[in-house]
Amino acid sequence: MENESFAIRVDHVSMHFNIASEKLENLKEYFIKLVRRELFFRDFVAVDDVSLEIAKGEVFGIVGTNGSGKSTLLKIISGILKPTTGTVQIDGKIAPLIELGAGFDPDLTARENVYLNGAVLGYSKKFIEQHFDAIIEFAELQDFLDMPIKNYSSGMVARIAFAIATVIKPDILIVDEILSVGDFMFQQKCEKRIAELMSGGTTVVIVSHSIEQIERLCDRVMWLEKSKMCMVGPTADVCEAYRSLAK
Repeated sequence: MENESFAIRVDHVSMHFNIASEKLENLKEYFIKLVRRELFFRDFVAVDDVSLEIAKGEVFGIVGTNGSGKSTLLKIISGILKPTTGTVQIDGKIAPLIELGAGFDPDLTARENVYLNGAVLGYSKKFIEQHFDAIIEFAELQDFLDMPIKNYSSGMVARIAFAIATVIKPDILIVDEILSVGDFMFQQKCEKRIAELMSGGTTVVIVSHSIEQIERLCDRVMWLEKSKMCMVGPTADVCEAYRSLAK
């Protein structure tokens, strides 16, 4: 059923990748085989004919086993990847939290990376200056501001990435497994921030291997398995069906 107040509309989207049929050790070997026309690829379908619609203000979860195409679908929705076939319509500004550390320079300090990542998300230097203290306070990294981010743990990187992306209310927040990184207390803090965004009308799309987290946060869920959409519907129904895989 079409919803006039949709935030995200995915229409028959598929994503194909060409994967080399044999392992090549270096670029020289690659070009030799390319010139000799001995380079062969196989077609890998990461996302296969997926259609869905996510309403404005909805919290939508995506579950599935590893390699089912969840992260690829999020990248397509975020505009990072262009689908092989199909279309995606977005109504609003997206703040994507997809690849941990994307938009950061490991050799720069956390202080410098706040400005760098903010620029990647479209924030001006003046805006970051105005919200800098709020970002650092949420991330709880006051004592590590002048340390190169390459020395941060994955949990610390997650803290600062989440704090920057949610310093103001985005129209759409895309979260890929980032809430599973770091300590339990910070995960609770992130979930509380997501709840605040939800109450303000932000649309949230979450991929997580934690079914309990999906059940706590989401209004509806899609089960994506081996690139195909198996099921989409109320959270309790989809999570119950997905759990049956382990039985």
